Amino acid sequence: MYTYAVRVVRAEEWALVKDLRLLALRDPVAPLAFLETYEAAVARPDSFWQERAAGAAEGAAGVRQFVAEAEDGQWAGSVTMLVEEAGSVDWAGFPVERRQGHLVGVYVRDEWRGGGTTRALIDAAVDWAWESGVERVRLIVHEKNARAQGAYRKAGFIPSGRTVQLGQGAGEAEYEFVLERPEASDR
Repeated sequence: MYTYAVRVVRAEEWALVKDLRLLALRDPVAPLAFLETYEAAVARPDSFWQERAAGAAEGAAGVRQFVAEAEDGQWAGSVTMLVEEAGSVDWAGFPVERRQGHLVGVYVRDEWRGGGTTRALIDAAVDWAWESGVERVRLIVHEKNARAQGAYRKAGFIPSGRTVQLGQGAGEAEYEFVLERPEASDR
């Protein structure tokens, strides 16, 4: 297996951010894993990707994107952490009751799966969230995405019991998984 380093994306890497996102959206499980389609993403102007990378690099507005960069410069995968403030409303219309991190955009290239890359990316994003003062971290995963559910459980996330119903199919749902902030003595 190749080696990689997990780091924060840089603003000038917007084209790589775009390329990896488009690759993720072509993955066979993309309809279960992402709320965005390839067609919608590919139609976005370069300015969108430039702003997205710049914001994720700076941690502006509570957003930080992490990449696993291989020795050859290829990106093995990426995750993004969003900070949701207490008193706001999330993307699904639920009230946010406490300051929390929301892990999104988890993607690892096929050839990098199964070797710890996903966990390393998640750990980096969660560490940043704890440093940002969140009380917990959550993510939303499709009920049929067993592979992702397994990876999240291995990283310490547990189902919260909250379900988000999807409008795209009758009876389809996504589950919220959470990771509570460790006690100060555990960190």
